[in-house]
Amino acid sequence: MFDIEKVDLAFLEKIIWTDYRLAVIFTVILPLVLLVWAFVRKTESLTRLLIVYWRVASLLMITVYLLIAALPFSFLTGLFARILIPISLWFWQDLNEEIRDLPKTSLKTAFKSWRWAMTVYCSLGVLLTVPFLSCAFASEIKGISYCRLWLQPPWGYKELMHPNGDPGVLGFFGIMGLAVYVLYLLYFVFVRLGKQGRSALEP
Repeated sequence: MFDIEKVDLAFLEKIIWTDYRLAVIFTVILPLVLLVWAFVRKTESLTRLLIVYWRVASLLMITVYLLIAALPFSFLTGLFARILIPISLWFWQDLNEEIRDLPKTSLKTAFKSWRWAMTVYCSLGVLLTVPFLSCAFASEIKGISYCRLWLQPPWGYKELMHPNGDPGVLGFFGIMGLAVYVLYLLYFVFVRLGKQGRSALEP
């Protein structure tokens, strides 16, 4: 059985930083390029699905701000983000059918490759995160060595983007963002999903 107390912290630190670098590539840069590409090519189905992706993936950015403030439940929001993103990429029946019927182009190939890569990346991310969920229920994560390692990349982001920002204030913005996210998710699950099913068309 995996013993989290015996984890090699130096190795874990390398894994965490690698994960964040991959996240920048797979969750920010590539989907942004694909969205611009799809918009320029006027490929509506891909544009709509990528817009849905950005809405769902915003939970990752919210998680970063929660981690800056060292809020323990950020470990849960990060896990849920990795679960929701692949679902959002494969859930929509109408978009899946439209994408399948698109002529074979470099854009379609790039999108399909990215979608599969994101699915694999998020699945591996879930496996990486689950052993550390105890951090989500700790009263203070800064003092727990293996929990604190997960805070280093968000703190690095904070120094780069908000050098004079107060972690508590940034965490508050993260909480506000999470509140809006949860309200929209509840609306989708209990209202829109019942009316539209697996259709991405706006009401």
